[in-house]
Amino acid sequence: MAGPNSRLLRRLLAVTVTVASLLPAGNGLAASQLCYRGINLSGAEYGDRDGVPGVNFTYPSEATVRYFAARGMNTVRLPFRWERLQPVLGQPFDGAELQRLKDTVDLIQKHGMTVVLDPHNFGYYDKTQLTQAPATDLAFGDFWARLAIEFANRKGILFGLMNEPHDIKAPDWLEAANTAIRSIRTVGARNLILVPGTNWSGAHSWSTDVLGGGANGTVMLGVKDPLDFYAFEFHQYLDADSSGTHPVCDGSASAQKGLTDVTSWLRQNGKRGFLGEFGVPGTESCLDGLKTVFGIMSDNSDVWLGWSYWAAGEWWPPQEPLNVQPRDGKDRPQMKVITAAAGRKTALAPSCAAVKPAG
Repeated sequence: MAGPNSRLLRRLLAVTVTVASLLPAGNGLAASQLCYRGINLSGAEYGDRDGVPGVNFTYPSEATVRYFAARGMNTVRLPFRWERLQPVLGQPFDGAELQRLKDTVDLIQKHGMTVVLDPHNFGYYDKTQLTQAPATDLAFGDFWARLAIEFANRKGILFGLMNEPHDIKAPDWLEAANTAIRSIRTVGARNLILVPGTNWSGAHSWSTDVLGGGANGTVMLGVKDPLDFYAFEFHQYLDADSSGTHPVCDGSASAQKGLTDVTSWLRQNGKRGFLGEFGVPGTESCLDGLKTVFGIMSDNSDVWLGWSYWAAGEWWPPQEPLNVQPRDGKDRPQMKVITAAAGRKTALAPSCAAVKPAG
């Protein structure tokens, strides 16, 4: 059940939207920004569970963190591997990997940025699909209880439950997600939780029953959080199959429709959204599509909390079309659009200070 602060926030958002719709342009309302505006810093999810740091995987350097902070971004979505952090399910974390994760969080926060912790496992532990033994719902809940204890109630730390679960029917994924949420709250952590759907959490397929068992847009309304302090995480690319693996944006129309549709879904159901992954090549037509994506969130910032672009990082391949890691000291073409969006203001955005748990 929603707590009093949550109900108050939704009433405030509703009033904000109503008032804004009644006032003419240039009314003098103080504008604010989307709460979270950032970047995925890829690298710590590389390699297998036995990878050697600096050889098979890497965490972001201070130079990279500083670069994106200087361009107006206030959030880093930080991918890492579940198996490397917890080599044995149900058992304590690997101390060295946990320390690397903590040191990186400290580094990012040193530069004034929020961190989204992202177990980047696609709904698997090694090659075992989540919800299947031994990677059961309880094992997933145990993982999140342990991680939540390490970062509980630390300002500027968000919990992204899982990167892009797929091949899992929505009801099964919902049960796993609710188990993780329950574990997080049971250990006393009140951090904001980002909840993806199954089927890669694509915005374009949110209302489609791809695997049987129901669409995300129907089933994921069953998310249960005692604090009612969560947002849905969507991913959306602009190529034809929405994978982000092609150097073209021939799926722009579908992507824009998907984002528009989930925006309506969020508003109709009193929910909030976060666009955890999206990205484009640096061509003119793709940059136009990127501007449209940012525009949808900006124009509907009563329900969108923010975004994190995919991707950057020292080891992210230089030839990768979506890569925005600076090269030879020069900005990538996408950065002009991203930097403008990071500084964009809107009268509809909720106060980020008001985005806090109930109770």
